Amino acid sequence: MNPDVKSEKTAEDYLEAMLMLKKNKGYIRSIDVAAQLGVTKPSVTYTTKRLKEKGYIVMDKDNYITITEKGMVIAQRTLDRHEILSSFFISIGVNEETALADACKIEHDISPETFEAFCKYIESHK
Repeated sequence: MNPDVKSEKTAEDYLEAMLMLKKNKGYIRSIDVAAQLGVTKPSVTYTTKRLKEKGYIVMDKDNYITITEKGMVIAQRTLDRHEILSSFFISIGVNEETALADACKIEHDISPETFEAFCKYIESHK
C-alpha cells in the first residue's frame, strides 16, 4: 500500500475516534484514543504528532486534544460515512460486529461520487 494512502487512512481513523470520544466523553485524551482504537500509547503519540503537524489537532498544556476546523471536516466526513454504511449493512441483515468492521474498511476507499449515489439510493428507497 502506498504510504501516503495508509497515512491518510490512519489520520481518518484517528480523527473519527477522537470525534467519537468528544461526543461521548466531552473531551479527548491520548490514552482514550489508544483504548478506542486498540493501539499502543506510543502509536498514538506518533500519530498525534503527525496530526498536529498537518493542522488537524491541537493539544493544550494538560495534553487534552482539540480537533481543529480542518480536522473536523475529515473527522465528521469519516464518521458520517461509517454511520451510514454500518446502518445500511445492519438493515440488510448483516450482524452488527461485521457491519461495523466492513463500514470501517469501506469508509476510506469509497469515492465521493459513489458514496453520494449510495446515499441518494438509500434515501429514495426509504
